[in-house]
Amino acid sequence: MSKPRLIYFDAPVSRGEECRLALHLANIDFEDVRLKRDEWMARKPTTPYGSVPVYEVAGKPPIAHSNAILVYIGRGQGLHPKDDFEAARHEAMMCHVEDLRGNVAPTLRITDEAEKKKAREALATGYLLTWAGFAEKQLGDGPFFGGAALQVVDLKLFMTVRWLTSGTLDGIPATIFAPFPKLTRVFEAVRDDARIKAYHAKG
Repeated sequence: MSKPRLIYFDAPVSRGEECRLALHLANIDFEDVRLKRDEWMARKPTTPYGSVPVYEVAGKPPIAHSNAILVYIGRGQGLHPKDDFEAARHEAMMCHVEDLRGNVAPTLRITDEAEKKKAREALATGYLLTWAGFAEKQLGDGPFFGGAALQVVDLKLFMTVRWLTSGTLDGIPATIFAPFPKLTRVFEAVRDDARIKAYHAKG
């Protein structure tokens, strides 16, 4: 393997895309392995924990789970705090994002549309507002989570806010996070970063 390899589904979403963004910001030349759904079941038993993303570096065992991958990339490339306490604060917010995904993801597997919409409306009027309230309390003057510099935690917040405000999740309004200006500010700061724009311009 001549260069690092990131393995994820062939979609610009969620945990895999935030890792791609981190690698882009770090200027790391990597192999972007994009799995088709029918390829996944064959590959799944070969992954560390039966999930993706997986990050591979020559001479080392593969790393799985997005938070671990993001922190590994971030520490090596100046995209994660060097101070242990501040790093722990960032990692706590990253875990907070995973808590949200764990609560929303089950609705993706509901096949009855009316039941799915009802479950998401319950999230939109309860859990998601509580989640955003806790996130908002952890954000300072910005524009990013840790201040002036964009770091890997901001990519994770960006991907999650983008998903929840996309208007594509029936039952969750695109304005769900409008009452939370600091969370919205982080999303906009990442979205408007020139490097992120350049990444998205590539298609």
